[in-house]
Amino acid sequence: MSKTWFTSDLHFGHRLVAGHRGFIQEDGTEDTEAHDEHIVSVWNTHVAPSDKVWVLGDMSMKGPKAFGPYVERLNGTLHLIAGNHDEVHPMFRKSENKQRAWLAFFESVQQSASIRIDGRDVKLSHFPYTGEGARPGPDRHTQWRLPDEGLPLIHGHTHDEIQRLSFSEKGTVMFHVGWDAWGEPVPQESIAKVLDSIAIEV
Repeated sequence: MSKTWFTSDLHFGHRLVAGHRGFIQEDGTEDTEAHDEHIVSVWNTHVAPSDKVWVLGDMSMKGPKAFGPYVERLNGTLHLIAGNHDEVHPMFRKSENKQRAWLAFFESVQQSASIRIDGRDVKLSHFPYTGEGARPGPDRHTQWRLPDEGLPLIHGHTHDEIQRLSFSEKGTVMFHVGWDAWGEPVPQESIAKVLDSIAIEV
């Protein structure tokens, strides 16, 4: 039986992110190739070819030329929610010209989406309702964030290595599925358990 997974902030070909995640060559420079190969290996250990994966943004700052050779080897059918490092996000001028190239690797490319998990409506976005995670200062890209109308949100963007669950200023649950926090794709079952436990507590 096929499964559904969530992840974000893969950052293929991103030198600084590879270094931050510990992929350093003997000469002290960042090893993006080892970083990217690691993602493919871990991904395919968990995700089966028949599975569905929601990637919640920030595939690569360099577009398909950076992530293409790796994404072609990833198991599953991929759906992209574009992030602020993805040239296909509508925040970028002429992003519509990038759609065709990105759709060669993804079943769909959207700014956000609505899904149901165990009968519960859930929103998907690269950005949390509020907060920047480990980055200090005010929230960025506020014009591209979904309005907080009380629905649980699955998101990426923050690069927080610890916090997987948080709450918006209105008290709405936000579930972070970024690679920095998990180091692997997150199964829908894990998110459902958290949402169920919160519902019971309330």
